[in-house]
Amino acid sequence: MRHPSYLLACLYLLSLSACTSVTIDEYQRAEASLASGDRIVLLGRRHSPDYETEPDLINCVGKVISANQSGISVIPEKQFVDELYPWFEPRMAPMRPERLEYLMKQPQVREKIEDLKLRYVIWIDGSTQQTGSAGSVGCAVGPGGGGCFGFGTWDDKSDYEAEVWDYQKQDLVAKVSADAKGTSYMPALVVPIPLLARVQSNACKGLGAQLREIFVPDSSANAGA
Repeated sequence: MRHPSYLLACLYLLSLSACTSVTIDEYQRAEASLASGDRIVLLGRRHSPDYETEPDLINCVGKVISANQSGISVIPEKQFVDELYPWFEPRMAPMRPERLEYLMKQPQVREKIEDLKLRYVIWIDGSTQQTGSAGSVGCAVGPGGGGCFGFGTWDDKSDYEAEVWDYQKQDLVAKVSADAKGTSYMPALVVPIPLLARVQSNACKGLGAQLREIFVPDSSANAGA
């Protein structure tokens, strides 16, 4: 039979929760109007083989933007990159909005983009990294059984910046950044109990929600409908 103090300790550990703080900053230069049928695409920066903005973060932000009946249609990143190959591969992808004018001069690229009804390109740059750790958890197996004991913590930080480009005007519309920090815990009394700080997930929700607010329906298009 397990000792009552052991059960109390387990209940206490289960009551703990990892916390995350999120800071969102926005700079908007112009209004981002979406006419009926207009679509956007979110792309992750991947400058070199050892650096990339996580694809799951890009997918997550896209889902947040198109959620809650927002009416915003998001082209999946993989579909867009595959259909526009090789123009949005890391070695050829435009680094500045002015480079979109060059792409528009390529007949096959312009035709494909028009078929996709693309209006805005959102480039997301950044990553989530572990920034520090402390404590330790040790596990052992003996004649009477095994278990893990100890207490470990680690810090995670997400830092992302999104640039919204107007494909038609070849201009920067807005920048949105998300900075999330959190500490995860790993208490272990026989069984490790991870209490994770959802740093990347919270950064995704904050970034996606702020980006969604940038886009507004084109009133002139609606009036003429």
